[in-house]
Amino acid sequence: MAKPAAAVAARPGLTLKRRLHASLAKVWAAWTSAEKIAHWFGPADTIDGSVHAELDVRVGGRFRISFHTASGDYHDVGGVYLEVVPEQRLVFSWAWHSTPERESQVTVTLQPDGNGTLLTLTHEQFFDQAAADGHRKGWTGSLDRLEKYTG
Repeated sequence: MAKPAAAVAARPGLTLKRRLHASLAKVWAAWTSAEKIAHWFGPADTIDGSVHAELDVRVGGRFRISFHTASGDYHDVGGVYLEVVPEQRLVFSWAWHSTPERESQVTVTLQPDGNGTLLTLTHEQFFDQAAADGHRKGWTGSLDRLEKYTG
């Protein structure tokens, strides 16, 4: 049974913005190449070299990314690409394999900003505020790692 629109709209989300000192092409490649995403994806405590990614970047294509953290935890997330506009926008579903029923949605937009790129990441439709808070921490770490990778 479908959820009422009001219940869906009330689910928490987050938006993070980051100015990267890299071209649109370089930032886009960092998000859409399995080899490149493996260098930066994951929270601050992700073990370097532990990220494994499979990306089929096209509308309807799937992705799956796994990694280990310094605390010994293993994480595995995946989803489906819903919108792909090269060097501008990626929209994809997001679900941890441990809680597939808690699907949410991520939108990454890229805009030229002088000699760099303005990245806006919006993650919506979290199960609850605790999930949103945890993802804010994880995405902040990932974007820090992306900034170092592309900078």
